[in-house]
This record gives sequence, structure tokens and C-alpha cells, in this order.
Amino acid sequence: MHDFLFAFVGGLLLGISVVGYLYINGRIAGVSGLIAQALNPKTILKTPALWFLLGLMIIPFIYGVFFTPQIEIMSNSIGLIIAGLLVGFGTRLGSGCTSGHGICGISRLSKRSIVATITFMLAGFITVFVMKYLLGQ
Repeated sequence: MHDFLFAFVGGLLLGISVVGYLYINGRIAGVSGLIAQALNPKTILKTPALWFLLGLMIIPFIYGVFFTPQIEIMSNSIGLIIAGLLVGFGTRLGSGCTSGHGICGISRLSKRSIVATITFMLAGFITVFVMKYLLGQ
């Protein structure tokens, strides 16, 4: 029940922040788009994207002061680097990241985002099936 409650509250806060960002700034809060805005040297200090991203990075540390989550990384550094590069490639290929399509796009009933979300969820399901049941890892 404890994990469910935290997941529910986290999802609720994420939804509120995404809707708030859209209504206040008129922009979608997809992380890849926010990073692109924050890394633009012309607007780095003017964009609210920087503050949104800083909040995403700081909050886990605040959470860690009160709770100690059990985190177990079961991959080596090379595997994590390859996974990160593939995620970055997929983000560019799909014109957005999972947060942009899955949270923001679907809530706006974007057909492109619905297809993108189905695609990356299906790819994730297949990857887990292959890794766990076919390769035994």
C-alpha cells in the first residue's frame, strides 16, 4: 500500500505540474523539449524550462532526506550507456520523449502521441520479454 500511495501522489503531482506548465507557459512539458529550451544559449536564463528541469532534479534529493528507496542497478556501465544512447536516438526519431508523448500528448488526444506511446510501450514489452524469458537475464 505504501508504494501505491507514493506512486499515486507522484503521478498526481506530475499531472498537475504538466498541466500547470502548459497553461502558464503555453508549452508542452516533454523533457526532451525542455532540455532543448534550457540548452539554448540565447534563452537559457529566460526560459521557465530551466526551473522546471531543476525541480525534476532536486526533488529526488529532497525525497531521499526522508525516505531511502531501495535501488538496484543490474546492468553494467556499457549497457547503461548504450541504453541512454538508444533512448536519445528514439527521442529524436519519435519527435519527442516518453513524457512529451505519453503524458502531454495523450492528454491532448494527439494521434501522433498515441501511436508513439503504443510503439515505445510495445518495444519495452518486447525487450523485457526477450531479455528475461529468451536470454534469461
